[in-house]
Amino acid sequence: MKTLEIHGSAKNSTIRVGEKLQNLYNYIPTENVVIITDVNVKRFYQNNFPPHPVITIQTGEKIKNLDTVRNIYGKLVELGVDRSTFIVGIGGGIVCDITGFIASTFLRGVKFGFVSTTLLSQVDASVGGKNGVNFKGYKNMIGVFNQPEFVICDLNLLSTLPEKEVLCGLAEIVKHAVIGDADLFQYLEENYQNALALDAVVIERLVYDSVVIKSAIVNKDEKEKGERRKLNFGHTFGHAIEKTTGVRHGEAVSAGMVMASELSVKKRHLQAKDAQRIKNLLRDLKLPISLQADRKTVFDALRKDKKRQGDRINFVLLEDIGKSFVDQISIKELEDVLNDFYYNSE
Repeated sequence: MKTLEIHGSAKNSTIRVGEKLQNLYNYIPTENVVIITDVNVKRFYQNNFPPHPVITIQTGEKIKNLDTVRNIYGKLVELGVDRSTFIVGIGGGIVCDITGFIASTFLRGVKFGFVSTTLLSQVDASVGGKNGVNFKGYKNMIGVFNQPEFVICDLNLLSTLPEKEVLCGLAEIVKHAVIGDADLFQYLEENYQNALALDAVVIERLVYDSVVIKSAIVNKDEKEKGERRKLNFGHTFGHAIEKTTGVRHGEAVSAGMVMASELSVKKRHLQAKDAQRIKNLLRDLKLPISLQADRKTVFDALRKDKKRQGDRINFVLLEDIGKSFVDQISIKELEDVLNDFYYNSE
């Protein structure tokens, strides 16, 4: 097991890569604990849960909303939860996001922690203190910054993931490498087959290195005022595509990274050969480098991006593989990128 610390403004959070769900009892109180999980995780792993009340939710982005939050609040009231209660989310990104939001707002806040069960949440959603839900189809429009007490990344749980969920996690690992670690990018190029096969040694390095990159950024900028914006690489286009097409997050981000790379080349920051390397790696990892979508609806979603400031958006560009920066790009220029991308893809 390897550990990392994230230093939040209110408290620190410990990330434990390689710890096991079975050892969760070491990190929570012996009583007054509530577990939130989803139906799939409960089906596979409930026998490994500690003996505490379990609130079960459904799966999919469609349930990450205020209706689900309201239902959980009601169950917490029924369970007699007070401010000494500890809440644990055991699941993927949706479970972690909802659990963190619930714990941060119920009774003005109780302690919480995560057992992250998907590759995507281990390298992204469960790390960094962002908690929230979607609103009217827009990603994470309502939420808070608040660090969990701990995140357990149990790599053994990845064996029951569908391949498409593994690929979504690999997309975020590529993102971390592209924005901050050229060596990790090269390691992915050399070991993509073992990554797809969930080789234990390769996956442990990919998860740990990704968490190192993300935790270093979050430690500099917990609430996304500057440096943390780099973690949005590929997400401006990606979120708009995800909302309008319904594809998985990692698939949309993969296509978004290609578009952001091409814009970086167009603006003469990134060499074309490096943009091609990014495309090639995504293709090797069975991730899409383009997705069919209606240009107008994607653009409408992009204009509502929460990173927008007036007629400009804080957008992540590349100057090299492993080196990124944030620039303000006009909405009009992003529309032109969309038009060019979909025109050339047709």
